[in-house]
Amino acid sequence: MKPARKQRLILIALMLIGTGFAAGFALKSFNENLMYFFSTTDVIEGKAPKDALFRLGGMVVKGSVERPGDGMTVRFKLTDFSKDVTVEYTGILPDLFREGQGIVAHGRLNGQGVFVAEEVLAKHDENYMPPEVAGSLKTGMNQATGQK
Repeated sequence: MKPARKQRLILIALMLIGTGFAAGFALKSFNENLMYFFSTTDVIEGKAPKDALFRLGGMVVKGSVERPGDGMTVRFKLTDFSKDVTVEYTGILPDLFREGQGIVAHGRLNGQGVFVAEEVLAKHDENYMPPEVAGSLKTGMNQATGQK
């Protein structure tokens, strides 16, 4: 094999290896930043990850919002009309947050089964419902009434 051809072959091999590493890093980064959505029923049934971030959606249970202490911590319950999950959030809630409102929260479960939210998102008008929340609420209603 001629030296020029050998150098070209080595260069192509190095480019392929570099492309492989770049693709591997991109997929690893994508997988680490992937955030799944779970309904409150899924969380109660143990389908949600214990030590990973995920989204939890549902309706805020009326009469469940409480502010323990003087800080910015808020505790409330989310439901899909089948099962409830307690959510704890420290921070400023969105202006549209209220009881009976559909929300999606980003966070993780703690050891006591309480969802500790890092961010709370409320729906933005009267007619909009995030598709994940609407689907989980429909499923929860059907389970509560015994329909399929």
